[in-house]
Amino acid sequence: MTGQGSAHVSEDGVSVAAEVRTVNSRYFKLALRTSDGYGPLEPRIDEVVRRYVRRGTVQLDLRIDRESVADDFRLNETALASYQQQLTKVAQHLKLDAHVTLESLLALPGVVDERVSRNVDTDAEWPLAERALVEALEGLTKMRTDEGTAMASDMSAQCKSMSQELDSIAERAPLVSEGYRDRLTERLNKLLGEFEVRVEPADVIREIGLFSERSDISEEVVRLRHHLEQFDNIMGLDESSGRKLEFITQEMFREANTIGSKANDGEIGRHVIEIKAAVERIREMIQNVE
Repeated sequence: MTGQGSAHVSEDGVSVAAEVRTVNSRYFKLALRTSDGYGPLEPRIDEVVRRYVRRGTVQLDLRIDRESVADDFRLNETALASYQQQLTKVAQHLKLDAHVTLESLLALPGVVDERVSRNVDTDAEWPLAERALVEALEGLTKMRTDEGTAMASDMSAQCKSMSQELDSIAERAPLVSEGYRDRLTERLNKLLGEFEVRVEPADVIREIGLFSERSDISEEVVRLRHHLEQFDNIMGLDESSGRKLEFITQEMFREANTIGSKANDGEIGRHVIEIKAAVERIREMIQNVE
């Protein structure tokens, strides 16, 4: 599910800002951006994120800043001397009255060596970074939970709609064979009247029996009801259940297809269309479920 969380904490001259977003995906993927020198923290960060997110693409921006100290900077005397010599030589060659100041030399690339990233103590700064990360992930979890509650309500409504359509199918199913028997009898009577053909009652009964057997959807109706019950039970579990719900949704669609093809009845076909439409709506939402 999509969501967003952020946090900012600071302590003893160290400031940590964490911002985390999630987007829908079938698998877990962490896209991490962090400050220079903090790459060694990635395994720990990954472990913490996985406690809160099991499925989806996680975009995490973790910025760690600390106040500079004297040891963070060094003068590169070699570069400084090289710049001074080259500038003096160029000025003499071009006969320029150039006065090279230390201030101008310090602004040149490579003269001041910043060692901030080299002096990072990741072990010492990890507890503060973890605190910010956890706070951001908890905010993310709250947003995802609210979204999940709304989705669960919608999916429950879709399941209830399917159950009602299934009740109508179960009520209609016994009438399909009776309708076929009436149509068959009517056609036979017409043929008998036109061509004076004799048909044994046993043949008629056998034909009706074969049709009833081919169009029997009682097993499919029972299985679909069972899938709906399973779906409802799994939605109530605390554990991650997105993949289970996705599998059950596929099975519900399969049973609905079979009912439509076997029943050979227009009215049942209309109910099947409504069931398949509800399954499709659930399938779209399931992609967002962890």
